[in-house]
Amino acid sequence: MATTDTQPQWYILHTYSGYESMVKDSLLRLIENNNLSDSIVDVKIPTEQTIEEKANGKKKVVERKLLPCYVFIKMIYSNQLWYLITNTRGVTGFVGPQGRPIPMKAEEIRKMRLEDTVTDADFRVGDRVSIDNGPLEGFIGVILSVNNETQRAKVEITMFGRQQDVEVEYIQMTRISDTAVEVPREED
Repeated sequence: MATTDTQPQWYILHTYSGYESMVKDSLLRLIENNNLSDSIVDVKIPTEQTIEEKANGKKKVVERKLLPCYVFIKMIYSNQLWYLITNTRGVTGFVGPQGRPIPMKAEEIRKMRLEDTVTDADFRVGDRVSIDNGPLEGFIGVILSVNNETQRAKVEITMFGRQQDVEVEYIQMTRISDTAVEVPREED
């Protein structure tokens, strides 16, 4: 059974189906309203980008939940927090024996990409990159824009026979060469 720790760890919450976003929003309000930002460090719903074909034949990149019915929370565990969190609307309980949380292992955290960040990313507009994982794995493209805060880049790839702009996380791509490609800009 978990006891009060001094370092925040990742735990898994089980929610009712379709309540993940509501639970995340409720937990963020709980943190703000009760000044718990020192105890609850992060709340995440891991997602991935997938390609979906619409009824009219058009294909679109959409964001999907990796694990429906689960929300991940990084916190310093205490019985008081357990009570507050398990009484949040939509939460059925922590994942663990008798609803008591078990901290996630480092390997699980890495696999779920809860904390993967690229600290030494040096991506620039015009860089040629290969996409190494996710639904766009195997595609090669050119970076159109970068956002170091979100650790994502807009990359132009050729998909379904035409140029397509997609958003890719830094950890999903690798620079192919140091020679940048001139990116033509359309006039808006």
